[in-house]
Amino acid sequence: MKPLPPAQPPIRRGAMVPVPWAGHPLLRPFRKAWPMKRALVLDDPRPMRVRRVVLLALILASASFGTNYMVEIVPQHGTTWIELGLLLLFGLLFGWISSGFWVGLMGAWVLLRGKRRPAIVDPVYTDPAARVMVAQGPPRTAVIMPICNEHVPTVFAGLRATFESLRATGKMDGFDFFVLSDTYDPDLRVAEQAAFSDMKAVVDEGQAQDRRGGRFFYRWRQQRTKRKSGNVADFCRRWGPDYRYMIVLDADSVMTGECLNTLVRLMEEHPDSGIIQTAPRASGHVTAHARSIQFSSGVYGPLFTAGLNFWQLGESHYWGHNAILRIAPFMEHCALAALEGKTSLSGEIMSHDFVEAALMRRAGWKVWIAHDLDGSYEQVPPSLLDELQRDRRWCLGNLQNSRLMFEPGFSAPHRSVFFTGALAYASAPLWFGFLLFSTLLFAQHVGDIPTYFHTPYQMFPTWPTNDLRLVLTLFGATLVLLLGPKLLALTVIILKGESHKFGGLVRLLVSAVLEFLYTVLLAPVRMLFHTRFVIAPLMGLRSGWTSPPRSGDATPWGEAIRRNGVHTLLAVAWVGGILTLGESFPWWLSPVIAGLLLAAPIAVWASWSSIGLGLRRAGLLLIPEEQHEPLVLQETRRYEQSAPPDVGFIDAVMDERVRAKIDRASPAREYLGGLKASAARSLVARGVAEGPDALKPKDRLRVLSDIANLNALAAGVQGDEANPSWIPLRREARVQADGTSEPAGDSPAEAALGTTTPAALSAAH
Repeated sequence: MKPLPPAQPPIRRGAMVPVPWAGHPLLRPFRKAWPMKRALVLDDPRPMRVRRVVLLALILASASFGTNYMVEIVPQHGTTWIELGLLLLFGLLFGWISSGFWVGLMGAWVLLRGKRRPAIVDPVYTDPAARVMVAQGPPRTAVIMPICNEHVPTVFAGLRATFESLRATGKMDGFDFFVLSDTYDPDLRVAEQAAFSDMKAVVDEGQAQDRRGGRFFYRWRQQRTKRKSGNVADFCRRWGPDYRYMIVLDADSVMTGECLNTLVRLMEEHPDSGIIQTAPRASGHVTAHARSIQFSSGVYGPLFTAGLNFWQLGESHYWGHNAILRIAPFMEHCALAALEGKTSLSGEIMSHDFVEAALMRRAGWKVWIAHDLDGSYEQVPPSLLDELQRDRRWCLGNLQNSRLMFEPGFSAPHRSVFFTGALAYASAPLWFGFLLFSTLLFAQHVGDIPTYFHTPYQMFPTWPTNDLRLVLTLFGATLVLLLGPKLLALTVIILKGESHKFGGLVRLLVSAVLEFLYTVLLAPVRMLFHTRFVIAPLMGLRSGWTSPPRSGDATPWGEAIRRNGVHTLLAVAWVGGILTLGESFPWWLSPVIAGLLLAAPIAVWASWSSIGLGLRRAGLLLIPEEQHEPLVLQETRRYEQSAPPDVGFIDAVMDERVRAKIDRASPAREYLGGLKASAARSLVARGVAEGPDALKPKDRLRVLSDIANLNALAAGVQGDEANPSWIPLRREARVQADGTSEPAGDSPAEAALGTTTPAALSAAH
């Protein structure tokens, strides 16, 4: 076996074994209690209990207030089935939006306090019994980036900028970077390996080499089990024991070196912390849709993350990226077992991050949101349809997680995370049902003669109401709950003197109005899509799990009409039904109908970079990163723009330089004998004899998995016995290599064929 090349460090294996879930709540008393190992005692200090009770009381009081007013507003005070259904849905939804208001309110209070120290040192939630870990030497940290069929220039531009930023701090001792690929597209895999080799050659220049062969590594998994969580677990089992911490990045993540070092320092200072999650800033795309989300994230995001940190403290969210994890407890407690059953909500856990945070906390380790830590960035979907593609995956994952809401040992905040995660999508069919009930109620009572007695022998009449004061009071309360957090966020920015970061006070306010109007128009579209996403898995339909596009291509008109045509027809039918059954149109449905009628044009226009750039030139929807772009984002953009042309499988076969890059990115392999060697030879021979189209994607991946097979295929297609369909590819490869317009050194077969047309090549074959 030849020495291990520098693409991967030596393997030091560790165990990461999942514990089965306790199962359905009704069956748990009849099953063996699964052991739950704890690193610390799960504490629940009094201030935390008080905060939980207060938050729950505020939500219930808000829901009760709104429902009581609604009872007085509906014509028959909730005595009909339509009104009962309407009141039930209204109470649930009013409580849901009130929870966001109370989180935002406390977030504003936290931000206006102006604390200078990181949020996770809040003395309200310290554990005097925390075990102090004695560190032997400086901590070693792995920065890992799991990827699967991603846009290669985006991946390596962000990773290189992060690497260079860390090296510029002069504190990169102990850091190693890993690209962990689950890519199953052979062309993208070749592009990944070529980009890795190019980047490694650059970052290793002037970098002191240690005995492990470098600080930048690449691994490709042949068995893609459990998607991203399985990829991370595979890393932990191979190299986890070598590191104390790991910082998980997404494919579009960018972090500054100062942020990485701060995360490690915070972990060292708080030995009872298992996960510290940063609050990534959205940046990177220029489409109108992306700019709206980036502006919303920049203005309102800090308010909500500060509010979450206030209510959750050491039992916070983990979003799966831009976070640091303590590897030892993660490996011991956070392996994910599959959910039992054969439904769409069973099997491998998709939204793994919420579950891993709950498992980490169940084992006694705290999970924090460092909401005030700068230097963490991510991209957002560039278009509405790309966002909905991501939401479809998230919806299924959150519905899955709701099955774990009553799992033994989980803390109350993490149970609420499972509940609110599912409700974030389940609220869509609730809103849709509420609108339908409202429409039915409106159509039922327009022009009707009031009915005062609804049951036999009723002693007192039921007086229908139409109190404008009550209607306006409830409408105003709803607006306060919906718009209050936005107004609070704007107020915080103005009071702290930070409006200049968003283009100045006037542009900030105008941008907020634009973002609000855009959100209002998209709300009914998202509602219907999310309703479909919720209903589909409940009916047994499984959804795909693909990576969202990151290149920012505009949405074609045909795609927008195909995806939104049903919604437009529904809006037309909705309006027609109302006008047929009633004498007037309910004004409160106007934003809903307008959003559905304009769904396709909005999806197309908002995906155009030209509109986004026009807004930027006008100083609207600006974010601080555009006013004063951090160096790490400047470098990311520069590296992405200067990325070499994409290469693929054919380039790997035809170009010796590409094969050399693949070799440098591949691990050492022992010589394969027996049936495996025979199968590999047969595969190569078939590719040579039958042409490139004979090799399906899985065949090409098998060829790429062993550099010897790739070299054998390359040698075979250069010979006279190769299928004629290889000849134009050989000629093109030589032209590209020589930089000339005329091929040189044709083989006899090529000379005989000359400039044969594709049809003639096919006939010859």
